[in-house]
Amino acid sequence: MSDILVEDPSPGIRVITLNRPEALNALSHAMYEELKSLFLACQNDLSVRAIILTGAGRAFTAGHDTRGGSRSAVAPEDYGRFQKNTLSMKSIGALIPLMKSLPQPVIAAVKGPVAGLGYALALGADIVIAGRSTKFVNAFHNAGTGCEGGISYLLPRAVGTQKAAEILFTGRPVLADEAVRVGLALSVVEDEALLDTAIELARDIARNSPFGISVTKEALWHNLEGGSLERAIAFESRGIHLSQATEDAAEKKRSFFEKRPPEFKNT
Repeated sequence: MSDILVEDPSPGIRVITLNRPEALNALSHAMYEELKSLFLACQNDLSVRAIILTGAGRAFTAGHDTRGGSRSAVAPEDYGRFQKNTLSMKSIGALIPLMKSLPQPVIAAVKGPVAGLGYALALGADIVIAGRSTKFVNAFHNAGTGCEGGISYLLPRAVGTQKAAEILFTGRPVLADEAVRVGLALSVVEDEALLDTAIELARDIARNSPFGISVTKEALWHNLEGGSLERAIAFESRGIHLSQATEDAAEKKRSFFEKRPPEFKNT
């Protein structure tokens, strides 16, 4: 069976499931490359309106598989260790920015261990829904390193600099209720309701204009780094002009006044 499963449980909703439950969905090099391929496919598939990333079994992911013996395919075998590691880290590091650049919102539906690069994957999503069993673990300290995958960039933006410093410096776990309280997750639900909750949220997103959601996501993350309020407003205005030029935007307005579900055609 594949280490990553893909299904569309509802029109426009794509669920990508890490599927190595016997290994707590530990990530191999092959899985990184497959995830990138799947995200790239979504990038150009306008029928996909929202993406849910989750894990099979009792975990989201325990992070990088340090015992699976997998080898990165991005560097030739005769390269030195430093050169191979550099190319491998560069390849893995491209995964999180790719998630942020997707036109579709990404929802991470997490439970159990969310460790190492799994921590970064969750932070790379636009929204995190946590199961009751969720446990965020900065496992990088176990390997003698501090953080990876953009955590030092993403975590302070989610929880603030002082809370991020405390979490990163101590390496302590963050459980589901605290994750919601500090901003690591949007909400916490029972594990059994996790996927259904994420799918319902994705359906709420899919009721809006596809291009409008795309430019909203772009503005949200771009303006975290914006130089001023005026620049943020100018960027939003650009998105408004682009979105209102689409037929889907007009269809959204018609459906609202006619009190019916919209029928988007990506036009």
